[in-house]
This record gives sequence, C-alpha cells and structure tokens, in this order.
Amino acid sequence: MAVRWYGLAYVMGFVLAYAVLRRFSRRNVLRISVEAIGDLMSWLVAGVIVGGRAGWWLFYHRSVGGTEPWYEPIAIWHGGMSFHGGLVGVAIVLLLWTKRMHVPFWNVADGLAMVAPIGLFFGRIANFINAELVGRPSNVPWAVVFPGESFGRHPSQLYEAVLEGPVLLATVWLYRKRFQPGDGQTAALFLIAYGLIRFAVEFTRQPDEQLGFIAFGWLSMGQLLSAALVVGGMLLWVRPRHASRELTVFNPIV
Repeated sequence: MAVRWYGLAYVMGFVLAYAVLRRFSRRNVLRISVEAIGDLMSWLVAGVIVGGRAGWWLFYHRSVGGTEPWYEPIAIWHGGMSFHGGLVGVAIVLLLWTKRMHVPFWNVADGLAMVAPIGLFFGRIANFINAELVGRPSNVPWAVVFPGESFGRHPSQLYEAVLEGPVLLATVWLYRKRFQPGDGQTAALFLIAYGLIRFAVEFTRQPDEQLGFIAFGWLSMGQLLSAALVVGGMLLWVRPRHASRELTVFNPIV
C-alpha cells in the first residue's frame, strides 16, 4: 500500500491545529467559541488547498503548450502546491468567514499564526521523504544522496522543517506569552519571521527547474515572494490598532 506522505502531512497538521485552536478558545486566547472551530477548519482546508494549488500555477507553473485541461490551476492530484498561494487562500477564506460569523479577524489570524508552524513542519518532512524540493549540491558532512543520484545535496527540507516548525513556533508563542500583543501583532511577526527564514534557506535549496533564478542571477521565486511577506508583515506590524478584547460568542444556528 502506497503512503501519500504529503497528504498525511496535511491531515496531521490540520488535526493538531484543530486541537490547539480548541484549547485557545477555552482559554479565551481565541475569541470564538469551541463550537466554531470545526466550521473554521473546513474553510481553512479549502483555502489552503485551492490557494496552494492556484498559487503554484500562478507563480511556478510554466505551460507546456495548449494541451492542459481548463481545471489545471486547481488540479492538486497533478502535484504542485505553493505556501505563499496557500497563505493568500487562507487570508481570503478567513476574511469571508469572520465577516459571516461577526468575529474578530485579527484575533483569529493570530491564533492561526500560532498553529501554522505545526503544518509547515510536517509538510517539510514529507518533502524530504518524497525527495522533492531538494537542496543544492553540497559536500557538507550531513549531505544527503537522494534516490537516483550519486552526489550529496543540502537536506534543505530538513532545514526548513526545523526552522519553519519548532523554531518559528517557539518564536511566536514566546512573543505572545512575553508581550501580550494586540490583535494582528502575532500574525505580523509570523509573516516577518517566516519570510526571513524562507529567504535564507532558499540559498541552500535547488531553484525550481522550470524557473531557475529569476532576478539578479541569484534570487529565486520563493525568495521574492518571501521578501514580499516580510514587507507585508512590517506594514502590518506598524498599523494602527483598535482591538476589542471582548469575547465574541458564536451562534451555530446562524
């Protein structure tokens, strides 16, 4: 029986995020009721999958001619997902969901920023197991020889798993605990920290074959998109805040 590691990573990420968000709700860190979490997760799954695939098609895909079906931008079974596209998808569905349920957008965004590293960790581990999104050739002592190759590469997927997972998770959690920031501040920190981590690790990651370096002869698409995240996070960081800290009650009948 074949194991679909990337699909399994998605399941693990969403299940653990669901459990943590429920705990946040009970402790009033997340100002929506526990009953709202399941509905929110279904929207987030759609945002991640559709946004991730559409982002890959928009940013990384290169057409091979007029032979592709019309549904190619969302054909996740063909492979190819983009974190940056998934992030945009989550932002869109989160905006729609919070407007529909009359709950605070930035408070929920902060909660998601505190659980997103869980899914990122499992996703990068799956990338490593699948020998995809490999690192650049290297002779460092911990270089990995992937199946079908005779030379070592940086295990960039593992670099990303550690930095985008436990390190990023600890960063946003400790910041939240230490400074008790206003709504939107934790989400801003997540964007800045992820963007910086991804930008740095891309120097050890093999550029996408169909794109190569797309700016200055050394910048990859992932680095350009991550730089945009850093700028966006900084703008969000300094924006005026008028956060309400009243508990918002979710009515499941609405």
